[in-house]
Amino acid sequence: MGSLALPMLKAIKKTKVYKGIVLQLRNLIAEGKLKPGDQLPPERELSETFQVSRASVREAIRALESLGLVESRQGEGTYVVDNVQILLQRLAGDLLEEQDALLEIFEARKILEPEIAAFAAKRATPLEIQEMANILERQAQEIARGGTGVEEDTAFHSALARAAKNMLLLRLTDAIVDSLRKSRERSLQTGDRPVRSLAGHREILEAIKAQDTGWARRATLRHLEEIENILWSQPKED
Repeated sequence: MGSLALPMLKAIKKTKVYKGIVLQLRNLIAEGKLKPGDQLPPERELSETFQVSRASVREAIRALESLGLVESRQGEGTYVVDNVQILLQRLAGDLLEEQDALLEIFEARKILEPEIAAFAAKRATPLEIQEMANILERQAQEIARGGTGVEEDTAFHSALARAAKNMLLLRLTDAIVDSLRKSRERSLQTGDRPVRSLAGHREILEAIKAQDTGWARRATLRHLEEIENILWSQPKED
């Protein structure tokens, strides 16, 4: 995908040059004129458009990267990123081993996922319910073979979010679940955790089949609290 022409950009005044570039580009992102996946014009073109040095442009790009708004890809250029996903990826990559970070993630999950399950109980189609049942069947088979079922665990939560019919909640859930992949793999190696995870998923699915929103909320919250308790009981790695 080629870079975008941005005629709405203006020359920058000479005071705090790079901050002026950051402000304009940040506003374009906030207004949706620059969308996730869009490529910024090359450094030379931005320098000419803003009427500033290329050093100022580079400084602005670094500032936007630190804000989690763009990413530079070696040999490809600079692209606008999905803010929520970048935030969660940073949390996962840099802070996941810290208990405070995990606590924050689980607080968010316990707010979001019971409501997602309630939406799914109202909105899931027969095909979506069958998809979730198929995922749980594969999870059961994987566990029976001595595996953790981590891929099926992840797939179930994604299918649940899709059934809620809310794209923002789906994106949030996928980002959060992906950020927890490392801790999920570790916790699923603990005792009977895979079997308990499967049992929790099955109860959530039964609530969705019954179109019982209250049951779906309660089952999901119990499931998350059980996972959380297992994580906190695990010895920390050196």
